[in-house]
Amino acid sequence: MMGKEAFTKLFPTPSSFLVFVLYMGMFVAQGMLVTASRNGSSSYSYNTVTVVLLTEILKLVFSSIVYFKDSSVRSLFEGVYKYRWILLLYLVPATLYCLYNNLSFLSLAYFDPTTYFMFMQIRLLLTGLIYQILFKKSLSSKQWLSLAILTIGCMVHAAGTSSDGAESEDGTNNFMQLMMGSVFVLVQVLCSVFAGVYNEYLIKGEGADIHIMIQNVFMYLDSILCNVILLGVKGDLASAFSSSSLESINKTLVIILIFNNAVLGIITSLFLKKLNSILKAFASALELVFTALLSVPLLGIPLTFHTVMALCLISVAVVMYAQNPVQNQRSNEKKEVLPSKV
Repeated sequence: MMGKEAFTKLFPTPSSFLVFVLYMGMFVAQGMLVTASRNGSSSYSYNTVTVVLLTEILKLVFSSIVYFKDSSVRSLFEGVYKYRWILLLYLVPATLYCLYNNLSFLSLAYFDPTTYFMFMQIRLLLTGLIYQILFKKSLSSKQWLSLAILTIGCMVHAAGTSSDGAESEDGTNNFMQLMMGSVFVLVQVLCSVFAGVYNEYLIKGEGADIHIMIQNVFMYLDSILCNVILLGVKGDLASAFSSSSLESINKTLVIILIFNNAVLGIITSLFLKKLNSILKAFASALELVFTALLSVPLLGIPLTFHTVMALCLISVAVVMYAQNPVQNQRSNEKKEVLPSKV
């Protein structure tokens, strides 16, 4: 059991714990919604490019609405102009997240949600490394050990996935699919790790004096720009908003997926503001546990021996980390105050 002191170290305020729970729940929902939206097929019956772009637009709209609740439209534009240098810095995580979002559909076409999240956990060690570099804060041996155990848990499941493929009739084809999917996930991991830690660095460092929703506006303006450029290069910009593309996403599951991802983007920024990237990585591991358990009744994906072993390792690592968590970077309390209306 986690003691009160350890719990307080992990979650300094009730709101930080709420953000943690919401982040986990919505991330689990994301993987399962993407899988369910395929209706048992390995391909998507809707235009995934349209989904990604509409999601980013919706994130921008939601962030602006939240900001306008306590501030004026004029103050938003003044903030964007005043901190235009930070707007440029957000091009770095926006570009990486653009790649990440577009690759998630490809990755989930090769793996079920549990396997997908398992492979994604190799970002844990990389997160620790980049966190140390950007924040100049060394992790303890116990923290590194807990991260290592999480990574081993991923390797256990990956080994099980590989052996299962070798026993099938079309082993070569399954092996090639595993390799192709692994490449997509590896690129996703690299994009996710650096973008996430650098995003936290901007929130708590370069942009510490800026309202969190203005920073979200920076992120999503840059993200929309990156997606538009990517679509233009691919020649898919016009087709993304064609009548057939818009018609293809007019499905309940797809609409829920878009809204879930849009809200998840805002929750993620609050997570990085109130907590840190290391705890975010552990949240991803817990997402794995819940995804595996929920996939059994909802998607009919059985639990294998390797999955159970991996989940046990993850549980051990989470308990170990909870006893000695990374202390959250605390911002000046004045930076949390909403700007007054102009």
